[in-house]
Amino acid sequence: MVSILLSVLCAQAASTAAPTASRMKTILVLGDSLSEGFQLKSSEAYPLLLADKLRAAGLNFQVTNASASGGTTEGGLQRLPSHLQRKIDIFILELGINDAFRGIPVDQIQKNLQAIIDKLKTQNASVRVVIAGMQVPNYGADDYVSAFGEMFGKLAAKNGAALVPYLLEGVAGNPSLNLPDGIHPNAAGQKILAENVWRVLEPVARETAAEPSWRVR
Repeated sequence: MVSILLSVLCAQAASTAAPTASRMKTILVLGDSLSEGFQLKSSEAYPLLLADKLRAAGLNFQVTNASASGGTTEGGLQRLPSHLQRKIDIFILELGINDAFRGIPVDQIQKNLQAIIDKLKTQNASVRVVIAGMQVPNYGADDYVSAFGEMFGKLAAKNGAALVPYLLEGVAGNPSLNLPDGIHPNAAGQKILAENVWRVLEPVARETAAEPSWRVR
């Protein structure tokens, strides 16, 4: 009788735990116009193209694109709390280039990005972070440009994050892949951005998908 009772209790516990373990995991993208898909349909921006790739790979994730044109690191820090009401499993951070265009010191940009990561991890201790690296275009190789480009790798190393070395790799400077402004990728360019991020995101997503939802790292 005792063994039967234990079997019943174990079965009940398993059925109770199952919904938690199978919870759809989430990816939040916090970026600027490059991630928002400036002047494009939301479905043409790389975050939703990543959602298509995840589905095709059989990975059960919901992708939320919380990017905004003109977004800065300070603005991202202010916008983040409204997205922390639910658990975030993977966080893609793509901010900083608008700060650079405004001449914000690299130390301050890095401080803001670190504050975003810290605030995120306070609410989501097990979150995986993917940092999208950027470069200041067409400004020569002065100290500011070098420091800005190196900042993303330093942030990734400090936080154990995955790094997309350069989000616009293969797109920047190519008129056929950008809008007439020469800055923002067109739909074809966004597809390449999606590939750039996917190379880094896929192994992270597979590892995350294989983990029980209740696991704490």
